[in-house]
Amino acid sequence: MTEPSDPAPFRLGYVQGVTPGKWARMWAERRPHNLLELVPATTDGAVDMIRTGALDAGLVRLPIDRTGLHAIPLYTETTVAVVPKGHLLTVAEEAAVEDLADETLLHPRDDTLDWAGDAPGRPADHTPATTGEAVELVAAGVGVLVVPQSLARLHHRRDLTYRPLTDAPSSTVVLTWPDAENTDLMEEFIGIVRGRTVNSTRTPRREQTPARATPAANRRRPARRGRGRR
Repeated sequence: MTEPSDPAPFRLGYVQGVTPGKWARMWAERRPHNLLELVPATTDGAVDMIRTGALDAGLVRLPIDRTGLHAIPLYTETTVAVVPKGHLLTVAEEAAVEDLADETLLHPRDDTLDWAGDAPGRPADHTPATTGEAVELVAAGVGVLVVPQSLARLHHRRDLTYRPLTDAPSSTVVLTWPDAENTDLMEEFIGIVRGRTVNSTRTPRREQTPARATPAANRRRPARRGRGRR
């Protein structure tokens, strides 16, 4: 007799700096028989894989091409400038975009902050491939990197620090998935990220074990009416 195959996993893409661990733990509690597979990706890569069906959903940063996709905002991130310790920007707790006018700005190819390309400052001679490579260049004194705060924390180094840019556009993290009828697993994950409880009417119901029938011997029989004396 052929054994039933394991259910297909729910594949979730996520970009650097996004930490899906909390949601993954809740998923494991609610769906112990459905594996949640976490797939690191860039925003563009995650969107492409969602469209081809390689991913069920993704945690990405705006902007994205929303054609054929749902997207719900989850939270916003502060934009910061990553600089060496002792840099002029560190004399204050915060900085403004115009303070970058005399700086060389690094634009890694995996960066999703499109607006940063219009910020004042000189473009670097070298375009780093990744945010990690850009951080190495900042440490070498080549330039300044503008990223969401979560990425600055992810690539923390003792010789670097960062300052919030008070007037820079913030970065929005969204959950995105195909614009089609939602599966039960998709509804489950939407409920998790939106904070729905297990008993929420929008949360898919799991099969419940039917209540065991009471043994016939233990059932109470209705009392018979006694016959009156004639």
